[in-house]
Amino acid sequence: MLATQIYDSPNDTLPCLIVHGLFGSGRNWGAIAKRMSQARRVVTVDMRNHGESPHLPTHSYEDLAGDLAEVIENHGGPMDVIGHSMGGKAAMTLALMQPDLVHRLIVADIAPVAYTHSQSQFIEAMNAVDLSKVTRRSEAAEQLAAQGVEPALQSFFTQSLDLGAKRWRYNLGALEAEMPKILGFPDIDASFDGPTLFLTGSESDYVRPEHRPRIKALFPASRFAKLPGAGHWLHADKPKGFIAAAETFLSA
Repeated sequence: MLATQIYDSPNDTLPCLIVHGLFGSGRNWGAIAKRMSQARRVVTVDMRNHGESPHLPTHSYEDLAGDLAEVIENHGGPMDVIGHSMGGKAAMTLALMQPDLVHRLIVADIAPVAYTHSQSQFIEAMNAVDLSKVTRRSEAAEQLAAQGVEPALQSFFTQSLDLGAKRWRYNLGALEAEMPKILGFPDIDASFDGPTLFLTGSESDYVRPEHRPRIKALFPASRFAKLPGAGHWLHADKPKGFIAAAETFLSA
């Protein structure tokens, strides 16, 4: 069972599940979840092999969708679902495999296609950090910097560093082994007819015009919106704009 964080709401509106991307955690979405909980209950998760959730040998999107289905069912489902990047692919897979569990779907800056930009270099960088010498996150950040990791990602990765146990809260071995599946997207003979928003950053190239036929085939009720001035981490770049777009769509 995935680790979850629950943000209760005074309103009895359909709850919303937020699904983070690769190397993220539910805690990364805490500020957005808290703000959105003014209108509805919000549940954030740590995906398998991340955060406080179980470390397991597999990391396929079918596996991730099954994990999300269990969370939704335990909360009485269905739910609205927001997924970013890897989490967006997991959310799409869930909607295609078990559409009865998803009411409205927001896919943040990712398409249901295979990508070629591996993230393995970051796994190598984290594995190279000598955690026995680390007593502060800044010391781990310095070691990551020495390997060419940019400052924003140093801060992002070290949020998932357990200083007391001197370990990463990632199953780096499984993520490395399963990277082809993470970059890909499963071939599912289904479509999701529910309302779907593909929300992208205007400065990101993850969702391209040539992806739209595939998106429309799988999600025929999909619509598209861009968040001005935002990149791939659009919720971090423009949190107010992200929340406004999400609330407008979920409340429609």
